[in-house]
Amino acid sequence: MGNKALNFWLGIFVLGTATVTAAANPVSEATAECLDCHASIHPGIVQGWQKSRHAQIAPKTAAAVKGLARKVSSLTVPANLQNIVVGCAECHTLRPQAHVDTFEHNGYEVHVVVSPDDCRTCHVQEAEQFSQNLMSHAHRNLAGNRVYQELQRSIIGRVQRQAGRIILGLSDAAAEAEACYYCHGTRLKVIGSEIRDTETAGELEFPIIAGWPNQGVGRINLDGSRGACSACHTRHTFAIEMARKPYTCGECHIGPDVPAFKVYSASKHGNIFEALHQSWDFNAVPWAIGRDFTAPTCAACHLSLLVNSEGELVSARTHQMNNRLPWRIFGLIYAHPHPQNPDTTIIRNKDGLPLPSDWGGEYAAEYLIDERTREHRRKTMQAACLNCHAASWVKAHWGRLEKTIVETNAQTLTATDILGEIWQNGYAEGLAQGGNPFDEAVERKWNDVWQFYANTTRFASAMGGGGDYGVYADGRYHLSQAVLELQDWLELRKRLFPPGAAAPAPKKP
Repeated sequence: MGNKALNFWLGIFVLGTATVTAAANPVSEATAECLDCHASIHPGIVQGWQKSRHAQIAPKTAAAVKGLARKVSSLTVPANLQNIVVGCAECHTLRPQAHVDTFEHNGYEVHVVVSPDDCRTCHVQEAEQFSQNLMSHAHRNLAGNRVYQELQRSIIGRVQRQAGRIILGLSDAAAEAEACYYCHGTRLKVIGSEIRDTETAGELEFPIIAGWPNQGVGRINLDGSRGACSACHTRHTFAIEMARKPYTCGECHIGPDVPAFKVYSASKHGNIFEALHQSWDFNAVPWAIGRDFTAPTCAACHLSLLVNSEGELVSARTHQMNNRLPWRIFGLIYAHPHPQNPDTTIIRNKDGLPLPSDWGGEYAAEYLIDERTREHRRKTMQAACLNCHAASWVKAHWGRLEKTIVETNAQTLTATDILGEIWQNGYAEGLAQGGNPFDEAVERKWNDVWQFYANTTRFASAMGGGGDYGVYADGRYHLSQAVLELQDWLELRKRLFPPGAAAPAPKKP
């Protein structure tokens, strides 16, 4: 170990908060060499890592923890990793043969992209659960669904005007990477290599990775795995505290299509969080309701290991986010029971489309969870609610939510019926007419009904128990207004172009 790295490592325990000693949990020789250079080249990375649990506790020590406080879910960890802290080399040189981006770097086989299958070495349960999560399939579920691809093209495709008409072309990779696939995840691919002149080591060769950088939840990695743990546990601190605070989820879930963060922020729970979270303990494992925190965050409801004041289990830790969710309230086009399989591209409704319901709202039931599973998940979620609310409160809250789901689905059906008549009369071109059902102004109005206004109304009901986001702020007011405008649009076209009298929607170039 070089003197620079040794001094750096010892400094962790002088300046940091660790309660163990460097001798008890030594850094590996390979990581020491990484630190020798990167402590000065990338001080933000190194200092972030030094504050992490990875830098302070060796896997053998972590695996010795008994009961609910244990954070290492793997029953065994490779012998060569047990007695050293998890540093640069332990992640970036792990399983080099599995990573297409592995390259020779200062005598080591290093890969750039660390994947869930690397993290699986110590966190096997979390990796397995995440692999069964809709999030881990987010890239495929978008890129592999032809209906969603039409929606994507209508939003980020190149807008052109030809022969007096607006034409939406294909989007480029850069636009996709910072738009839909920022959250859904890109597909990574090594497309070559380049020589870089580095300050400390002269000219070095590095792989060129298409789709990089990205930390989307469904990223297709260079070892074939799906997802990025860093989407929630941001590198290189990988803090539990960060994953438990709602700001992390708000990076992608801010709306208006999935307005979870803004609805939470305006809710009573969000108000309590903003006022009091400075006094909460976000690092305690397990997380005790009432003692460590006094109002739920996204993590508390959806994935954290929760106990009551007696230390009794309330909610088991999970990284399969829908384990506590009976309904998928993000309408596609209608709110529906959660899919059985995280790969939603396999779903076929009665019209043969890869959607969880047909245009008339009938569920593709054979692909969705049944009522028994929904009830189990409902009770699993309610177990946490009941630690702060009486049973009558919880029952009434859920009753309102499920009524809101029915109500918003019904209004979506009304809007879809109107659009169906528009298509049938030839005023616009839907899928049945060989067109994109999202690329005309009237279709955008219909899209707003279910993707923005119905969704916001449901999220306001689920996460806030109502409030302005369920009324004027992209809620019921805008939902009913959009339906009225759709009907007015149809009636005007009928007067101008009686059905069968003309072909008002010329074929698109």
